[in-house]
Amino acid sequence: MRQLIAGNWKMHGRLADVQGFAQAVRTATRHTDLLICPPFTLIDRLATALAGSGIAVGGQDCHPAPEGAYTGDISAPMLAEAGAAYVILGHSERRQGHGETNARVAGKVLAAIAAGLTPIVCVGETDEQRDAGEAEDVVRSQLMHSLPEGFAGIIAYEPVWAIGTGRTPTDADVAAMHAAIRAALVARLGETGKTLKILYGGSVKPGNAASLLALPEVGGALVGGASLKAEDLLAIADAAPRG
Repeated sequence: MRQLIAGNWKMHGRLADVQGFAQAVRTATRHTDLLICPPFTLIDRLATALAGSGIAVGGQDCHPAPEGAYTGDISAPMLAEAGAAYVILGHSERRQGHGETNARVAGKVLAAIAAGLTPIVCVGETDEQRDAGEAEDVVRSQLMHSLPEGFAGIIAYEPVWAIGTGRTPTDADVAAMHAAIRAALVARLGETGKTLKILYGGSVKPGNAASLLALPEVGGALVGGASLKAEDLLAIADAAPRG
């Protein structure tokens, strides 16, 4: 199964960046699927620039409702209309900075699916939770309560303490958590849970991508800062296993 390398630009990127980035990634030879999730303001421009390339574009969040009096929010149908095919939901920066609960994330997942988007649901523990021996319990609880019945999207494991810090868990830590996530998905979803992609996210860079992407149950990467430069994102994609 081809791995998915998803770039999360977060609150970075301007119109001037789109054409050069799109040209670099669309002409590169690759053996993975690529997804770019820019700020909302760039989705339409990037989707247009990447049209016909096979590279997907996604959003970084959506509201549970399709429309309404929600100043500053964006709905899943709006994302789809702008050219998005995926949406990142439940990222730790949303859970922590915006107080998003598992129930809130689950509502957004349903909205995304209803709009025809593929949800990428993020789960992960803080440093304190890992030190207390609660990491797997925290992640299992997030999966149990953030995924609605019949979920058929993508999971991204992102140890909160590794995001943007330059720190990464050991390969053994990542492998153990991805195995625990797979078991939890099967318990929650049955046969469907055996085949869902599980991405790893947390300071993924060209220098550590090969070892992380080769681990069991790792189906790709959710890349933050390194996705802003086309050459770095492509180097990560090139490091993924072939076949």
